[in-house]
Amino acid sequence: MHGPDLLIDAFGRIRDRVNATVDGLTPSQLAHRVDPGANSIAWLVWHLTRIQDDHIAHVAGIDQVWTSGNWNDRFGLPFPDDATGYGHTSEDVAAVKIDDPALLIGYHAATHEITEGFLRELDDETLGRVVDERYDPPVTMGVRLVSVIGDNYQHIGQAAFVRGIVLRG
Repeated sequence: MHGPDLLIDAFGRIRDRVNATVDGLTPSQLAHRVDPGANSIAWLVWHLTRIQDDHIAHVAGIDQVWTSGNWNDRFGLPFPDDATGYGHTSEDVAAVKIDDPALLIGYHAATHEITEGFLRELDDETLGRVVDERYDPPVTMGVRLVSVIGDNYQHIGQAAFVRGIVLRG
């Protein structure tokens, strides 16, 4: 198995966890926060998908699904189109209100489709290409993709934890 196949598997597992975590929840369950400063399921899944969309678009040299697929309009959030959730305040988290879990699942599915298509075109050599020279050492495509996977696993784990609290409460 080569590197892109491992990445495809990892991103596929994230997609599966997003679906399992979000499916069947009500708007109030998606918006539940375990305390006033905590992140909601809706915000966590929106954020992890925005990060994946933003970072894949950057390394692939393509438009983000968020705007090219009009997900920004469908969500109707009060943020600029380039917002990913990084640096959001508690008030920003509270502003992510989702009426239908299918919206989160759909945006993540569309982002996953682009991600997987991009990864299928890669080879091991391409994963070593430098994509960000602002760091020392410079960040390669492989390192950036693993970083996105790590961040996404962290956030979907948090969202699944909140789901457990909500469903047991």
